[in-house]
Amino acid sequence: SSGQAAIILRDIAGINLIGGDIVEVSPTFDPTGATAVAGAHVAMELIALWCWNKRANAT
Repeated sequence: SSGQAAIILRDIAGINLIGGDIVEVSPTFDPTGATAVAGAHVAMELIALWCWNKRANAT
């Protein structure tokens, strides 16, 4: 689940993040938008992890 992915991303804080990828969200197969929300959640966690690592390495 996206919640589990978020936990994993938070647990790897401090590791040098090179990139991240959210592969596919198909609106045809996601009529409620739940997959889009999950993808956005993971994207925000990736961005937060990258920013946290940049800030930690700046000092």
